[in-house]
Amino acid sequence: MDQGSENGSSFPAFRTSPLREKVLGEVHARPFRPLGSPRTVLHYAFVTSAEAAAEDHAWLSEFSVSRGGHGPAPGARHHRLSFGGGTLSWEQHAEFTTYTWDGAARSEALFGSAPASHPFGAAFRAPGDLLVAVRLEVRGTGDIPDWRDRFDAGSLTVSDVEDGTALVATDFRQDGDGLTRFLVLNRSLSDVRLGAVVQRLLELETYRTLAMLGLFEATDLQPDIRRFEIELAELTGQMKDTSGLGANQELLRRLSEMAAVLEAGATASAYRFGATRAYDGIVKARLATLKEKAAPGDLSMASFLTRRLAPAMRTCQAVEDRQAMLSRKLARATTLLRTRVDVELEDQNRRLLQSMNRRAQLQLRLQQTVEGLSVAAVSYYVVGLISYLAKAAKQSGLPVPDANLTTGLAVPVVVLLIWWVVRRIRKKHGDH
Repeated sequence: MDQGSENGSSFPAFRTSPLREKVLGEVHARPFRPLGSPRTVLHYAFVTSAEAAAEDHAWLSEFSVSRGGHGPAPGARHHRLSFGGGTLSWEQHAEFTTYTWDGAARSEALFGSAPASHPFGAAFRAPGDLLVAVRLEVRGTGDIPDWRDRFDAGSLTVSDVEDGTALVATDFRQDGDGLTRFLVLNRSLSDVRLGAVVQRLLELETYRTLAMLGLFEATDLQPDIRRFEIELAELTGQMKDTSGLGANQELLRRLSEMAAVLEAGATASAYRFGATRAYDGIVKARLATLKEKAAPGDLSMASFLTRRLAPAMRTCQAVEDRQAMLSRKLARATTLLRTRVDVELEDQNRRLLQSMNRRAQLQLRLQQTVEGLSVAAVSYYVVGLISYLAKAAKQSGLPVPDANLTTGLAVPVVVLLIWWVVRRIRKKHGDH
């Protein structure tokens, strides 16, 4: 019997990747919450850094324990806590954290006072700056006959979703409490499908807000990009009329500084523009998943958001394209100017080498002249010594011819000998 059979299984046991559990857990990490009606949903999204996210994780653990539950596991990015007749859902993302609470709606009018059991009171600790705030009400179709009065008619969108099984209304405006209002009128959706619709609507509002952050980044960058474009045009115009190594090096320095500043700005904005594209894609995906159609005589959410998001996305793309184009133009101008500087440096080096060559030739001639003089000077001293020796030998009675004659005969011999010795020395040192 094999090992698998002994363990009660016909399948072998393989070594499991440490990422398998994480991947499988992520797939099932955010199941849709079944929702009935009437129901009130409060949703908040806060901008959080890595440090703020860690502090928020610790606070949520304490909060959960104080409400009789358990906190999120270490490293967990999502958690649910039931208390006060409702459910609090917490999720951490790359740059924001969301808190969503749903509870039974109070019996009074639509968008009246919120249920007293919600957690966003004095005891709640916001993990960062508030970015998204939503109040979503779920009702039956016959509960609120005058629901249109709760919205701004100028921006009201009314859509049939999930093949007409529910109606969604919103004006994407903030109410007196700073909350964006959504109304879902359930016609025939099950609780699970209704929960899915509500979650997608909350994600739609969250991600469309996050997508708009790129617009303000683009707006802030436009004056600098325009200034760089004007300055680059001026510098390239000066390149046509500038000559001389010093002037070209100054232009190259200014171009290099401009390129450094531009690249720094492009690098800093790359994340925001990339995130904006991703968020915009999520918004479009959520709208497609909702399968919404405008109610007769009303504006759909897709039409409303497209009319406002599309220009913002095009602005971000245009700024990013201008950054890329300006970077390419700067690179071409810098390469051209650097080539000109290199050519001028090579020409300067060539002239310098020619000057050094002429100087070396002059030094060689001077050296040859000095060597000739040194031969004559050494020969003079040697002949003088021979004269003294001849005179001394004559006076001592040695058989030496006349001292003057001896000195005269020694002159050519000494000169030739000294010249030969100097020549040997030069050859030994490789000086030809």
